[in-house]
Amino acid sequence: MRTLAAPLMTLLVLAQAHPAHLPAPDPARIGIEAATEAYLETIPADKRARSDAYFEGGYWLMLWRFLWSSAGLLVILNAGLSARLRDFAARTTRSRFVQPAIYWIGFSLFVFLFSLPLAVYADYFREHQYGLSTQTFGAWIGDALKSLAVELVIGSFAVSVFYAAVRRASRSWWLWGAGIAIAFLALGVAIGPVFIAPLFNTYTRVEDPAIREPVLAVARANGIHADDVWQVDASRQTTRISANVSGMFGTERITLNDNLLTRASRGAVLAVMGHEMGHYVLNHTYEMLLSFGLVIAVGFAIVARGFPAAAARYGSRWRIGAVDDPAGLPLIVLLFGVYLFAITPITNSIVRTNEYEADVFGLNAARQPEGFAEAALLLADYRKLHPGPVEELIFFDHPSGYTRILTAMRWKAERDKVK
Repeated sequence: MRTLAAPLMTLLVLAQAHPAHLPAPDPARIGIEAATEAYLETIPADKRARSDAYFEGGYWLMLWRFLWSSAGLLVILNAGLSARLRDFAARTTRSRFVQPAIYWIGFSLFVFLFSLPLAVYADYFREHQYGLSTQTFGAWIGDALKSLAVELVIGSFAVSVFYAAVRRASRSWWLWGAGIAIAFLALGVAIGPVFIAPLFNTYTRVEDPAIREPVLAVARANGIHADDVWQVDASRQTTRISANVSGMFGTERITLNDNLLTRASRGAVLAVMGHEMGHYVLNHTYEMLLSFGLVIAVGFAIVARGFPAAAARYGSRWRIGAVDDPAGLPLIVLLFGVYLFAITPITNSIVRTNEYEADVFGLNAARQPEGFAEAALLLADYRKLHPGPVEELIFFDHPSGYTRILTAMRWKAERDKVK
């Protein structure tokens, strides 16, 4: 019976794959561009203008977050608070390994409080303004405090290990620092689905065979050995659709959020899950660790050159010493933040390239071009549908809706030519 279940359920999905209110254009007959435009025209002008305004406002928010966080780091240095936190840690314990952890707690609390006004506007009020948030303020601040708690626990240990390495390798500290950062990044990816994500949401197994069996059939057909599909109650926080295949080293899990189940057709669900499986099959987790490992290493090399120059000029005012002084952590974070902000188009392009690869994989795996186009339109709630090419290159860490629908229509037009 189980052998027959997956094909039968797949047929059920295909029968309900495309909502009646969306077009099903034939790109082989009318052209790929025309078919793409037919989908774009289903979004009313006012809704599209709203989503464009939201996304374009994000460009300014990116700048303001950078400037605001940089200002906070300069405040903690210029006010002497960083030096006082270091001195407090030194008075609290004689252990040089523990001192950075104590410093980190005070530093993180300051950053949290300094960032809170902008975060309340950007992540709470603005999300409600555009109809993307479902949380009360109490629930939102509760999640923010949970994030802070995770940051305090993991960060305090990470920063202690970092400064221990810096003290032992004064010249090559940046290499050790990069290695430690990459190791903790990998740890976060591995433990996130099992230990961190459940702190914020409830994860349950998808019991509906009409959803579970086709997803597992596609997974098995592409070499993913999965027995369950998980559902997360994201609707308690947002109206956005989402799904992922997360984890590594044995913690992998296929997850879709409940908004995707309630808002999308089953064809769109299968299309999205095919995309997410592409990340897993194409080893994007490991590829991204390597790519961003290189980004991190270059960043630490830049910090290694910039820190001594800044400390030589302002160190007496800030009361910070060499790079092994925990009071200099805000300077390290500031220099690294400037570097990351400057290379935003590069990091966006790294992610966007992997997302496009997963798009193509998902089309071949799920064979749901109409469902894929539908999902791209649902993402247009908060992503600009048709940016200019330079705009997409700089600001988009995923392909735009236009690019994704064009890709789906090209796939649809060409599939019948393959015999």
